[in-house]
Amino acid sequence: MKFSIALLITFLTGLGLGTSGLIPWWGFVVASALVGVTVQQSATKAFAAGFLGMFLAWGGLAWWIDWQNHSLLSQKIALILPLGGSAAALLFITGLLGGLLAGMAALCGHYARAAAQKS
Repeated sequence: MKFSIALLITFLTGLGLGTSGLIPWWGFVVASALVGVTVQQSATKAFAAGFLGMFLAWGGLAWWIDWQNHSLLSQKIALILPLGGSAAALLFITGLLGGLLAGMAALCGHYARAAAQKS
């Protein structure tokens, strides 16, 4: 249950922060760390909730933006990068990077909570 709550909070904050434009792109890292601090669960579950929540949020937002402009920009960027012009690979890598950043932030939040409870 805690895993689902952490996943949902991470996903929703990722979507909210990703679409608001009020804070820098890395604001979801702080939000994921706060979720890791507030939702008490194992380190593995904290990382997984952060990773999956933001992978879905960032991957979904990247797909939505890509779909709206008919893959014009993503195909050009995929040609510059060694992706063979695959826009899908670029979207997957975008989601993967967001997921890894959020997962590591949630893991840091988990360990910060554990360190604070020890002292």
